[in-house]
Amino acid sequence: MDQVDLNILEILQKDARTPNVEVARRIGLAPSATLERIRKLERQGILLGYAARIEPVTLGLGLLAFVFVRSRERAGAVRTGKRLAAIPEVQEIHHIAGEDCFLVKVRAANPQALGELLRERFGNIAGVDSTRTTIVLETLKETSSLPVPRSAKGRTARGRV
Repeated sequence: MDQVDLNILEILQKDARTPNVEVARRIGLAPSATLERIRKLERQGILLGYAARIEPVTLGLGLLAFVFVRSRERAGAVRTGKRLAAIPEVQEIHHIAGEDCFLVKVRAANPQALGELLRERFGNIAGVDSTRTTIVLETLKETSSLPVPRSAKGRTARGRV
């Protein structure tokens, strides 16, 4: 991955709807060469996809919470995590180190819906031993954007030196 690829990633991360011709103009390449680079970044699994960001409140999902889940599974097993990941209200799930096994980001309509989600959906998963929930009062920053390095020097396709 070179500096041109990093510039493409930065442009598309800011606005994935930027037309190929505009990306090409900004990086100084022909549109065909730019499109080939974008396709290569997709094939290599560097560009993972494109998605629309939706305001959760407009869908009636104004409550954001993080749930720490403790599992009965042996250390390193993720069967419970996969079952949690299948729940539509679950936005993220992370297998973590520490007392708990998983950190789960969920969206719900209100505290009652969250309680029902925890009782009926999380509670019915055989591997779930206990949960601890933190409700978000206000979100100051939420992004999926990554800091793109300014220089490609010393980097490989996967970002390792």
